Amino acid sequence: MSHIVYSKTYTTPRRPFEKERLDNELKLIGEFGLRNKREVWRVKYTLAKIRKAARELLTLDDKDPRRLFEGNAILRRLVRIGVLDENRMKLDYVLGLKTEDFLERRLQTQVFKLGLAKSIHHARVLIRQKHIRVRKQVVNIPSYIVRLDAQKHIDIAINSAYGSGREGRVKRKRLRAGAGGDNDEDED
Repeated sequence: MSHIVYSKTYTTPRRPFEKERLDNELKLIGEFGLRNKREVWRVKYTLAKIRKAARELLTLDDKDPRRLFEGNAILRRLVRIGVLDENRMKLDYVLGLKTEDFLERRLQTQVFKLGLAKSIHHARVLIRQKHIRVRKQVVNIPSYIVRLDAQKHIDIAINSAYGSGREGRVKRKRLRAGAGGDNDEDED
């Protein structure tokens, strides 16, 4: 039997009740429609790992093969997910990245920005209920990181009631009952 290797996805803050940090986290949760603090900490942890790698590479010599190879890999990855601009492909700019840059690339934020949802919270619900697709694939993970090349392909899913799929359960029930959908009572 094989062992499953687990790795940490987030770290809790060193000081649990620091007023400034608590306020910042709450602001991020509200702005990006996150579920809890752990979602903020997860992004902060990824950013910390990337910055740590960049800091370590910056200590090496400019022509060091490891710095050239790994540095380019980090930069290319960040440009591909749209966190870093193509004209800022230097390790120094990696250290200037903020948590918001990563939260901006989440599918939830992108769906709201594209106008497919009325609010950031509505966007999360649409994604969880499998109404959103990226290219041909239905994605139901709000924290899915959208790559730059996939950004133009975010759309309503084909078999969704919002798209050209069949009507929702309540509407079908009303049609069967003969109300024709003009009844404004909400049924469950």
